[in-house]
Amino acid sequence: MTMAQQRIALANGIELDVVDEGPRDAPAIIFLHGFPESHRTWRHQIAHLSDRYRCIAPDQRGYRGSSKPQDVASYTPDKMIGDVFLLADALGIDTFTIVGHDWGGAIAWGVALTGQGKRVTRAVIANAPHPVGFTRLVWENRQQREASQYFRAFRDTSNDDLVRAHGLGGMLAKAFAGREVGADAMEPEERAQLLRDWEDRDAAFGMLNWYRASPAYVPTLDEPYVMPAGRAPPQMPPLTIPTLVIWALDDMALPPENLDGLETMVTDMTLVRVANCGHFVPWEAPAVVNAALDVFLSRTPD
Repeated sequence: MTMAQQRIALANGIELDVVDEGPRDAPAIIFLHGFPESHRTWRHQIAHLSDRYRCIAPDQRGYRGSSKPQDVASYTPDKMIGDVFLLADALGIDTFTIVGHDWGGAIAWGVALTGQGKRVTRAVIANAPHPVGFTRLVWENRQQREASQYFRAFRDTSNDDLVRAHGLGGMLAKAFAGREVGADAMEPEERAQLLRDWEDRDAAFGMLNWYRASPAYVPTLDEPYVMPAGRAPPQMPPLTIPTLVIWALDDMALPPENLDGLETMVTDMTLVRVANCGHFVPWEAPAVVNAALDVFLSRTPD
C-alpha cells in the first residue's frame, strides 16, 4: 500500500508527516516507529488493520520530512510524548491504542503511563524495554551493556564530521561495524528508500539527538557491574491498561532478559515471544505480529 501522508501542525509548532488510514469513526491506533526508520516500519500492520481501525503513523520529530529542530533540548522524551497527545488532538481523537517499536516503544511506554485511564486504552510494545528494567539491566547484565555501547558513539560529538560527510549511514557503519542488521528480511525497495532517508543531514542529527537528549546512562565496559545508588531506576507507577508485549528473541541490541520482572510493572500483560527473529520484528515477522495484534485487539476494550 502507498500509505499517503498528510502534514499535521501540532499546537507546539512541530509539524509531522502522518499516515492516516482507515475509517474515521473506527477505534484509533497510533503507531510509533523507532530508530533509524520511519512510519513504514508499520506497513504490514497498517495494511492488515486499516479495514477495521483508524491507523495513524507519523514520521516522528527529527525524521524524514517532519520538523527537525537541530538543538538537543528539543528531543527530551517528554517532548516526544507530548507530540503524540497533540497529534491526537489535531486529528480529533479522544482515546486511542498506542503501539511502538524500539525508540517508538520507549515513547509508547511514556504515553501509556501518562495517559492510562484517561486517553490511552491499550498499549502494544515491540522490542522496547521498560525504562525501569533497562536502567537496571544496563548496569548489571554484561550482554546488555556491551550491546548498548552504540549509545555512547551516537552521543559522541567527535563523530559529527563523519555524519556531515556521509550522513547517518556513516555513523551506523562505524557504530555497528558495518553489520546489516535485519537487511536480509527487508524488501529491496524499502532498503533503498531507507538509505536515501539517511542522506538527509538535518534528519541524521535529529535522529541522533534522541540519544543525546535521553536521560538514560550507559556505563563503559570497565565500570563496575553493580548499579550505584545514584543511578537507581526512575520511580514509575505500574501500567494497568491491557498491554501486549511482543519480543523477538534474537535481538542483538536487547536480550530477552529485558522481560525479567516485567509482570510486576505491567499488571495486565500479554507476552508473545517470537523465536528466530531479530530486532525489527514488525517487518521481520509480520505474520506473527499481525496475528498477535488480532487476538489482543479483539479481546480487549477499545
